[in-house]
Parts: sequence; C-alpha cells; structure tokens
Amino acid sequence: MAFRRLLEHLRHRTDVQNIDLMGHGGFCRNCLADWLMEAAAETGASLDKAGAREWVYGMPYDDYRAQFQTPASQEQLDRMAASVVQNRK
Repeated sequence: MAFRRLLEHLRHRTDVQNIDLMGHGGFCRNCLADWLMEAAAETGASLDKAGAREWVYGMPYDDYRAQFQTPASQEQLDRMAASVVQNRK
C-alpha cells in the first residue's frame, strides 16, 4: 500500500523532476523502476525495464519525458553527481 501511494504521489507531482529527486533524495523514479525489476526477478517474475518504468510513471517513459521532463540546469547536474557519490559510500 505504501509503495502504491508513493507512486501515486510521484505521478501527481510531475513538477518534481527526477534530477531533483536524485539530487536531494538519492533516488528517482527510474531507481524505483530498477528496484521493482529486481524485486520481480527475486520472485521469478519477468519484468523488463520498459514495463517497470511504465508501472512507475503510469505511462510509457518516452511519453512522460515528452510531457513533463525539463532540461537540467548545471546546478541540478552538480547536485545529482554529488548525490551519486554519496550513494556509493
């Protein structure tokens, strides 16, 4: 229930860019899709990247990007890079 509510919230908050989620929280919608694929594999279910992303985004990934993704600023890119380093610790 909590995971579904998180996805519902992220689908509603299309103004929050993945790069901002990565920069501040250390994960984004694509990370959630990757984790979903890993969880499916652990149970023997088959879920590919496109299917996992569609489940997370509520639509095909390319459609989401075309409708909601904006270009990243250098500040966002720098914050995300620092976050990726932090995730590796």
